[in-house]
Amino acid sequence: MLNLPPSVRVFVAREPVDMRKSFDGLSGQVIDVIDEDPQSGHLFVFFNKRRTHVKALVWDRSGYWILYKRLENGRFNVFDRANERTNSFELTASELALLLDGIDLRGSRRRLAHDDLTSA
Repeated sequence: MLNLPPSVRVFVAREPVDMRKSFDGLSGQVIDVIDEDPQSGHLFVFFNKRRTHVKALVWDRSGYWILYKRLENGRFNVFDRANERTNSFELTASELALLLDGIDLRGSRRRLAHDDLTSA
């Protein structure tokens, strides 16, 4: 279970990544592909070509963390609501948690908050 503070953004690389990459390789992908600073404290997510493996890279002030998950059955259903011309897209922490739990969110939409309903 990931518990991310609201200040942490989650970036997902659109193209698959070689899962043999480790700290330096993934941080290079953050710079070259996602065009962000790997030491920003944000979470950077990478999938393999078959979407059966996922790695996430994050910096925590003293070093990098890599989180790695392999599905025994099925695939991660990466939903992409962003412009397809970019190399990455952003998810909320709750969307990432659902995705990592194997929930298919393609075609889903977020319910409006109570404040959004009253102001509409």
